[in-house]
Amino acid sequence: MGNYLVVGASSGIGKALAIQLLEQGHSVYGTYKNHEIDSSEIHAHFLDVQADELDFDFLPEALDGIAFCPGSINLQAFSRIKPKAFLEDFDLQVVSAVKVLQAVTSRLKKSKSASVVLFSTVAVQTGFSFHAQVAASKGAIEGLTRALAAEWAPRIRVNAIAPSLTDTPLAAKLLSSEEKRSANDERHPLKRIGTAKDIASAAAFLLSSNAAWVTGQILKVDGGMSGIR
Repeated sequence: MGNYLVVGASSGIGKALAIQLLEQGHSVYGTYKNHEIDSSEIHAHFLDVQADELDFDFLPEALDGIAFCPGSINLQAFSRIKPKAFLEDFDLQVVSAVKVLQAVTSRLKKSKSASVVLFSTVAVQTGFSFHAQVAASKGAIEGLTRALAAEWAPRIRVNAIAPSLTDTPLAAKLLSSEEKRSANDERHPLKRIGTAKDIASAAAFLLSSNAAWVTGQILKVDGGMSGIR
């Protein structure tokens, strides 16, 4: 069994992933910021990924995998987005991921076969109105995924998941009524939005030895949104 770090394990996809890894018998180190982790089985630690200095002394010497789950969904017309908002998004979703990965690289390299999972969005490779802000940051995540996969092969695998709309606290504003939920269900070929478990299951696969020959990939877990019309 392995040692896994889930950054943002207190809710949504990160929480669902931490639970799945625990059920598989792994040791899970989960970080939180706004909401504490409600599982005594997870080694829980406070972490503000946007802080200047990040302390990972709580981690074991060798780390078999990491999933970086923090993110944001800010949708509005391009003409209304201030340039500062793009920078804020980039800092949270890209710069923070970079800082975390740089801080734990030595631990990943001490594993016999380590894996990194990042998160993009269906909106990067399938253009949607009002998604310029999130797509810009997540597009950078996809580039980072491929670059690190090349640089860290063969010891560390790096992949990303590109979900469509998923029922998590992060998407609460987009699913705040039955009408909105029903409309978003209907937009997807599989006629439902994703669940945190749907995405977490894909992340758990990429972290596992079952994906030992998978790296540099952007896995689309989107209810068919990106590929079916």
